[in-house]
Amino acid sequence: MDLCKAVLGIELGSTRIKAVLIDENHLPVASGSYSWENDLVDGVWTYPLEKAVAGVRACYSSLRQDVEKRYGQKLHRVAAIGISGMMHGYLAQDKDGNQLAPFRTWRNTMTAAAATELTELFRFNIPQRWSVAHLYQTILNGEPHVKDIARLTTLSGYIHGLLTGENVMGVCEASGMFPYDDATGDFDAACLESFDRLTAHYGFPWKLKDILPRVLRAGEPAGVLTAEGAALLDESGTLEAGIAMCPPEGDAGTGMVATCAVVPGTGSVSAGTSAFSLQVLERPLKNYYPEIDVVATPSGKPVAMAHTNTCTSEIDAWVGLFADTAKTMGWDVDMNALYTTLFRKALEGKPDCGGIISFNYFAGEPLTDTPTGRPMVVRLPESKLNTADFMRSQLYGAIATLKIGMDMLRREEQVESEKLLGHGGFFKTAGVGQQILSDALNVPITTMETAGEGGPWGMALLAAYMCNKQPGETMEQYLCDRVFREAKSCVMEPDKAGVEGFAAYLQRYEAALAAQKAAGSMQ
Repeated sequence: MDLCKAVLGIELGSTRIKAVLIDENHLPVASGSYSWENDLVDGVWTYPLEKAVAGVRACYSSLRQDVEKRYGQKLHRVAAIGISGMMHGYLAQDKDGNQLAPFRTWRNTMTAAAATELTELFRFNIPQRWSVAHLYQTILNGEPHVKDIARLTTLSGYIHGLLTGENVMGVCEASGMFPYDDATGDFDAACLESFDRLTAHYGFPWKLKDILPRVLRAGEPAGVLTAEGAALLDESGTLEAGIAMCPPEGDAGTGMVATCAVVPGTGSVSAGTSAFSLQVLERPLKNYYPEIDVVATPSGKPVAMAHTNTCTSEIDAWVGLFADTAKTMGWDVDMNALYTTLFRKALEGKPDCGGIISFNYFAGEPLTDTPTGRPMVVRLPESKLNTADFMRSQLYGAIATLKIGMDMLRREEQVESEKLLGHGGFFKTAGVGQQILSDALNVPITTMETAGEGGPWGMALLAAYMCNKQPGETMEQYLCDRVFREAKSCVMEPDKAGVEGFAAYLQRYEAALAAQKAAGSMQ
């Protein structure tokens, strides 16, 4: 194993920081991980940045030990490194790199006023979780730190900056901060001017363009690992400086790459802590919609995104309850086996879940105009509580809001795919999440053998493309011809009873939305 030719991808996900090392054939050869969770502090969903740094170090240490165990070699050097993370959010720093406010993640729904005003100003949808919505909301709130901002970035951009000293951003991640213009390969100039005019009377010493990162397309160099960066990443002191770094990206971009859903007309669904569908557009949308983001692939092609703030978190909570019940009875619990058993049991449930409806709203959901989330279960009086129906309802509830957003895009813009590629924890139990989603969307769902590696593998592929591309070779060509040509996949078709059952479930779900919204006032 020639480790100097291997490529490393690291992704800061919602519940895990994971690293994947790939070889010259783009196959994973080692991995590492670190578990973490966001905190709700004073009404703000956040992660302490020192925890992010410690988590990246622990994740790399786990990978390094895996390499030594597998190959008996020290990890001194790799060909390239890429950093990705949860998209969006608000991370502001002053000229000395000091954090000015708690990091506000994509999960927060506190920027409705700003997002609405900016959407009308730009005539382009600005979702609540986008960085510019958070920035403008801090301005509307009169937060005193705004005048001191010298750099506005995201989690992946922050870690990349610590490792390289560069303030840069990959296209997909950048397109979730501020509207992107593929014609120029940069943030939309007209929108930048509009924002500066809107905020001119505040007298800030900066223009928006000055505090945003420099945008880079896939394949462009994004600096090198500095000596300080190497020491931060590898506490053993073994990793060498000077390693090439590719542009930092968001988890949407790495998801598209990990499923090869990067060509116009293709689409993917990522379902884990949050869920989002991504459909690479063959033509621009005719209108803009509060329910739909327009972002970009890592090479700059426009993508329609339907996003939900929560997907599997409520499933995790209920599986935890079942595990706790078993432990109370004195039984040992294998959590992986429990997840697998409960997911498979869901397929035995009634197609409409027998009248049981599950809301997974840990946070607000803009797609259904729900400001504050409260996980809840509602059922008809005649519903019979059993494990199969209950678990099927949980799986349905995890993707119901996503279905609402995708239906709107199909209805208003006739944007749909003949098939979708799925990846993320929702699909971990073979054949279950895949079948549930296929029935919900009434479209074939494809998963690949490598989809379980997800975002960090996708990030490693972007780093490999930067290293290995031939002159004129596009990212799309590289992925289709060199990575996925022989990829093994599994396709599941919609089941008629399942399609009809989910439709009945969704009708009840939408009828119960008023109860979910009312529950938001519960403190």
